[in-house]
Amino acid sequence: MSTNLISSKNNSRIKQIRKLRGRAERDQLGLFFVEGIRQVGEAIQLGAEIETLIVAPELLTSEFALDLVEREVGGGSDSLFVSADVFRSISEREHPHGLGAMMRQRWHSLVDIQLSAHSLWIGLDTVADPGNLGTILRTGDAVGADGVILIGKTTDPYDPSAVRASMGAVFSQRLVRTTNGLLIDWVRQRSIQVVGTSPDGPLDYQRARYTGPILLLMGSERHGLPPDLIEICDPLVHLPMAGRSDSLNLSVATGVMLYEIFNQRRALGSETAPAQQHTSRRNPKRTPERRTPPRRNSRARPSN
Repeated sequence: MSTNLISSKNNSRIKQIRKLRGRAERDQLGLFFVEGIRQVGEAIQLGAEIETLIVAPELLTSEFALDLVEREVGGGSDSLFVSADVFRSISEREHPHGLGAMMRQRWHSLVDIQLSAHSLWIGLDTVADPGNLGTILRTGDAVGADGVILIGKTTDPYDPSAVRASMGAVFSQRLVRTTNGLLIDWVRQRSIQVVGTSPDGPLDYQRARYTGPILLLMGSERHGLPPDLIEICDPLVHLPMAGRSDSLNLSVATGVMLYEIFNQRRALGSETAPAQQHTSRRNPKRTPERRTPPRRNSRARPSN
C-alpha cells in the first residue's frame, strides 16, 4: 500500500497515539484512538472526523477493510502505514487486525438540543465506570435515543474501554457535558418529562407512563441521584427486586428503563416512536407478559 512504513515504536507520532490512553492527553488535544475494522468503519459511515488513519498492511487481511483504506487514502485522508510490531505497541487487543484511527472528539451543547415528541435523552450523574458508559451508549443507540448527557465529574466516553463497549455507538449518540445547576435550569425552561430512578421511588417503573420528550436520569453507582436532581423528577420510580441481590449494575438498570420506555412508545404507535427502529427479535410484534415480582423492603440503587 505504501513504501513509507514506520517501523520504530519511538516515532513521535506513534508515541502521541500511545499517550491518548491517558485522559489528560485526550482532553488536552480533543482526540482519541479507536481500533478495529468495525469501529473504524462505523466512524467513517457516520461522518466522524478522522485525523489520521493507522494501517498495518501485514495484519490487515479483510477485503472490506482494504477497500475502506483505499477509499480513504485515495480521498486524501491523512494516514500512517506501520509495521505489525508498531501497531501492536499502540493496540490494546491481544490479536489486533491492523486498522485504527486517531479521531476528533465530538461534543454538543445543552442549549442547542432541539426537542421533538420522540426525543429521548439519557442523563448520567457522575458515572464512574467507562465500561458501563460504553454499554449505555450502545443500548441508547439500540432504542433510538438521541444521546447522553454527562452530569458533573464523570468518566470519559472516549476512554478506550468506553469506546470498545459502545460497539460504535459513541459515533451515533450525541454527547453533552454539563453541571447539575445548568441541567436543572435547562429542564425548567422546557417541556420535557424527567424520569428519575431511586430505591425510594414511590412508583414501580412499569406503572409509570412515559410520554413526549423524555430525559431519563440515572444516579451514580455508589450514591444514586442527588437531592437537587431528584426534585426535578416526575415520576421518580424504582426497579423491584425479588432475589437475594440488592442492586443492579448501572448499565443493566439503565437498559431496563430504556426498554420499558421504548416498549411503551411502540405500544402507542409510530407517532411517538423514533423514525427508524431495528429489532433483533424474529417476531417483534409479540409482547411478553409482564409480571411484577413482589417487592422487598430493601430496594437498592444501581451499583457499579
